[in-house]
Amino acid sequence: MLTVEPIRSVHFVGVCGTAMAAVAAQLQQRGLRVTGSDENVYPPMSTFLAGQGITAFSPYAAANLDAAGKPDLVVIGNVIRRGNPEAEAVLERRLRYASLPDVIREFLIRGRTSIVVSGTHGKTTTASLLAWTFQHAGLAPGYMIGGIPLNLGQGCACPAGAHHFIIEGDEYDTAFFDKRSKFIHYLPDTVIINNIEFDHADIFPSLDDIKLTFRRFVNIVPRNGLVLANGDDVNVRAVIANAPCPIKTFGLGPGNDIRATDIVLAAAGSTFTLDASRSTLHVPLLGEYNVRNALAVAAASLHHGLSQEQIQAAFSGFRGIKRRQEIRGVAAGVTIVDDFGHHPTAIRETVRAFRVRFAGCRLWAVFEPRSNTTRRCVFQNELAAALAEADGCFVSRVNRLEELPEHERLSPEKLVADIAARGRPAHYLDDADAIVAAIVPQLRPTDVVAVFSNGGFGGIHGKLLEALSRRQP
Repeated sequence: MLTVEPIRSVHFVGVCGTAMAAVAAQLQQRGLRVTGSDENVYPPMSTFLAGQGITAFSPYAAANLDAAGKPDLVVIGNVIRRGNPEAEAVLERRLRYASLPDVIREFLIRGRTSIVVSGTHGKTTTASLLAWTFQHAGLAPGYMIGGIPLNLGQGCACPAGAHHFIIEGDEYDTAFFDKRSKFIHYLPDTVIINNIEFDHADIFPSLDDIKLTFRRFVNIVPRNGLVLANGDDVNVRAVIANAPCPIKTFGLGPGNDIRATDIVLAAAGSTFTLDASRSTLHVPLLGEYNVRNALAVAAASLHHGLSQEQIQAAFSGFRGIKRRQEIRGVAAGVTIVDDFGHHPTAIRETVRAFRVRFAGCRLWAVFEPRSNTTRRCVFQNELAAALAEADGCFVSRVNRLEELPEHERLSPEKLVADIAARGRPAHYLDDADAIVAAIVPQLRPTDVVAVFSNGGFGGIHGKLLEALSRRQP
């Protein structure tokens, strides 16, 4: 983002995106004049932006750029496509524009030590736990996380004196004018690669294409930096082969540089031993995959000078992240859990973790196929296997199915038939209201309902709790 004149005013196109709004607020707090626009502006995002003193226009219109006072820079979100009236006006008027990752790099990361958490799964949990560990140790890091860590209360912060910046590094593309992965922009000093699987079927034709973008990412880590890579993952090992920067592997298997052993998975969390020091760490997170996430955090924290005592003190107080294994409430003895899981591996591992947390309870999975990958048939069989790990399953209408060619579409009918063939009751219903009406009569005290969606899912969590509460004596 080369510039000759100083930037005093910025306009965000797509400002109601969580990351866009968070960065807009950071720039407003630095004294820049910030405006934004979106197709729809409503609570809670409208309330957040107004509280930051940011004017948000709706809907998109070229006139918004004039109303914004002809900004020095226009930030164009990655949901914006050609044909958007503001994007077209920016191009026609030759205004200075940038992607959100460009802005994050120049305004938040440059001049700081950049720690980028990447991988198909676990980015939000790992980045949140790492940011909290640094914060608890008194390092006051900057951070940018695609979720709300309960300890931190917000997904983005950048104190003026922050030496470190911890960011969730997404491999998704940057903008309509920049098809590189977002994490390429983040000036990585330390990189965590948790795992690599096929995902984002809308932009990556194959797993090999995903591995290629991770190789490009590793290729820009400096020789005085470090990549911490999951050595148990065959795709990660392929990506780090012949890397031009220092590499350390972490994992559960022999041969890793940093290894977790003596793992104990319990309802209150997970305990493991750091193989090198023979010392024990406990984290109040469920499941083996969260042991890997915590191990990565411990490795990065030790690399940046924290003691094991500081790490354990932070782990002990970690309260989790909204929408990651988040208990939304209990009614009529039934526990409703919200989880962002939408990839079959994430769903499977979360269900297995719930088997430990809610031992002896009957577990229902309610799934909304909403992501750009799960709307497609690429995981038709894998989703059935993952959801069949629950005792029963409800699947909703596939989001925006009509936008896909018929041969690419997930078949929810086949999905529930395959789950039923595995001996689990499975139902395909249109929406949240239909699912609530069908599942509530079947629920018994001590049952657990795990809702898997990366969207709002029609407010199903509150609807379930309300319907169940009417059953209480």
